[in-house]
Amino acid sequence: MRDGYRVFDTHTHLGEARHSGRTATAGDLLRHMDRCGVDRSLLIPFPLVDDHRQQHGLIAAAVRAAPDRFAGAACLNPFLPRAEFHDEVRRCAEEFGFRALKLQPQYQPLNPVSARSDFFFEAAVRHKLAVIAHTGSGAPFALPSLFIAAARRFPEMAIILGHAGGSVYYLEAIVAAQVCPNIHIELSSLMPHHCAEVIAHVEPGRLMAGSDLPESLDAEIGKLFSLEMPPEARRAILWDTPARIFGL
Repeated sequence: MRDGYRVFDTHTHLGEARHSGRTATAGDLLRHMDRCGVDRSLLIPFPLVDDHRQQHGLIAAAVRAAPDRFAGAACLNPFLPRAEFHDEVRRCAEEFGFRALKLQPQYQPLNPVSARSDFFFEAAVRHKLAVIAHTGSGAPFALPSLFIAAARRFPEMAIILGHAGGSVYYLEAIVAAQVCPNIHIELSSLMPHHCAEVIAHVEPGRLMAGSDLPESLDAEIGKLFSLEMPPEARRAILWDTPARIFGL
């Protein structure tokens, strides 16, 4: 808890990243969470890993060890053989109780406008998973506006625009959320004045906080305390919205 508010960090990574060499353990994340007053974190594999099943297993073990502090999300190459992809999403949802499925178009260039991507979103719907879509870097498939198409094809599915499109495309994220009630926005990577503009145009019941990396955690959560907003709006962004979306 921080300044009387429960805090849910909806964008963290656990495991080993093949592309950057980063590593993060549950102990590492808990230490940063405790230092910054974060109550719960959503654990997501890095987008490029040597073995996605092993990385999902690491996250499942962390959630089992600390179910009051962690929730899990799946992330895997959508271009795997279709049966292998579906089997792993099923395992993560049914055996591990994961709450979301991540798409990282920067490394997984799936076109969300095309019906060829329907299998990905259908898997999320089938297993009652929210979709977290990295947006910003990785355009064109990481453009926030492209997820309008998927949101309209699958109105029962919650889509979270990770990083809100970044500082270049955050206005696109606002428009996407305005035209699709099932699109939500996660605010990591934005400057405080960008966050203020998003908050001015999208209701807090569709906004949430994230850090992405441990060294950014204090700044990412702190910026949401630096902005003027009603207590109920801050409470929604920091806890109520993600707790509802991720079924916690």
